[in-house]
Amino acid sequence: MTRRDFIKTSSSAAAALAAVSYVPTTFAAEKFKRVGLIGTGWYGKADLWRLTQVAPVDIVSLCDVDSKLLNNCADTAMQKGKSGKRPRLYSDYRKMLAEKDLDVVLIATPDHWHSLQMIEACKSGADIYCQKPTGVDVSESQAMLAAARKHNRVVQIGTQRRSTPHLIEAKERFIDSGLLGKIQSVDICCYWHMRNRDTIATAPDTKPPEWLDYENWVGPAPMMPYNKIVHPRGWRAYMEYGNGIVGDMCVHMLDMVRWMMNLGWPTQITSWGGILNDKAARANISDTQTAQFDFNGLPVVWNHRAWGPNPEPDFPWAAIFHGEKGVLKASVFKYAFIPHDGKPVIKDQVMELDKYPEDKTEKDLETHVAPAIRGHMKNLLENVASRGKPVADIEQGHISSASCILANISAKLGRSLKFDPKTHQVVGDAEANTLLARPYRAPWTHPDPANV
Repeated sequence: MTRRDFIKTSSSAAAALAAVSYVPTTFAAEKFKRVGLIGTGWYGKADLWRLTQVAPVDIVSLCDVDSKLLNNCADTAMQKGKSGKRPRLYSDYRKMLAEKDLDVVLIATPDHWHSLQMIEACKSGADIYCQKPTGVDVSESQAMLAAARKHNRVVQIGTQRRSTPHLIEAKERFIDSGLLGKIQSVDICCYWHMRNRDTIATAPDTKPPEWLDYENWVGPAPMMPYNKIVHPRGWRAYMEYGNGIVGDMCVHMLDMVRWMMNLGWPTQITSWGGILNDKAARANISDTQTAQFDFNGLPVVWNHRAWGPNPEPDFPWAAIFHGEKGVLKASVFKYAFIPHDGKPVIKDQVMELDKYPEDKTEKDLETHVAPAIRGHMKNLLENVASRGKPVADIEQGHISSASCILANISAKLGRSLKFDPKTHQVVGDAEANTLLARPYRAPWTHPDPANV
């Protein structure tokens, strides 16, 4: 065979092989994804069942330190997973991830676990869907971003406003088009009563129930006496396990504003507030707080108040964009464009209950959020196939989450903070920098962004 014949034959064979092995970049054309879930409670199941609605996945593994939640989820997973088999069950996420046989890992544990579990999932070779915020401190969040990039993993954060159908429409129709004009300021808010403070104030400390491994539920966080409010779901009322209402609710609205307006890091963050109304409550998160995020002269101002009347009855959890040509109000339920000269445009969200009737009967499901979760899962899988960055890529989640954590630090210290994203340090404030990584309870070790 001559050199020319060899090249000609090799080229033809390569072309034939490429034609046979070509796989479209849509996730629907790929083999069933092998999926695992860490955290089988409220939002873990909401995320997992939405994933099964948009793609035929094999639910391989489930992990939780609460055996009741774990077994309940496993029973339903047999019906919703493609294989129909009962998933493998774990109480230790490290043992689950050590199998290294999962394509996608979902993480829906309390905030204080997100970083360690997400980093370990990156090392296992899985792509990831992780609930917000990205950790309980800035350094944790930075380490998550570093791990995703080092191990080349696709990571979607659960800031699903970026995948909410009517909000995508509002962004394109009024902001991207210029109909709103130059945006001069943005108000973001939550006026829902976020805590049942009477219950939190009176519930006594008790021994943990036998089905809960409380030692490993607490993990790297400070150990507190068990209280029935803490688990499940009530942990959000304690700064030991989360980031308060700012880390829970503000992160969604701040991230939505950043996405809609294509904003990066805020140049300065100022926050103040505290427990101003119910000082007897056991909860230690603020019931009243304001945070101003300055984006090079554009103020984005957050307010929450977990008591009293709602000043925006139709938009209790929302972003309000003030533009030269009008105002755009946007929430999970609807949007309203109110031009300075013209007729208002109002549109409610579509919950897709006709297409997904099972949403009507699913326990504790926020039906108004289900379409956004489905969209978020589709976007994740599309980028798993293409190896691209999803709409709520880990870097975007890091910016929004760290900004909210910095707001809490600002409120704690009583002064404004200027954060340098290149050095990941607060400029000229040594005390603030000591709060960027909080101590871990032994034997757990805080992740190092430089060594993940």
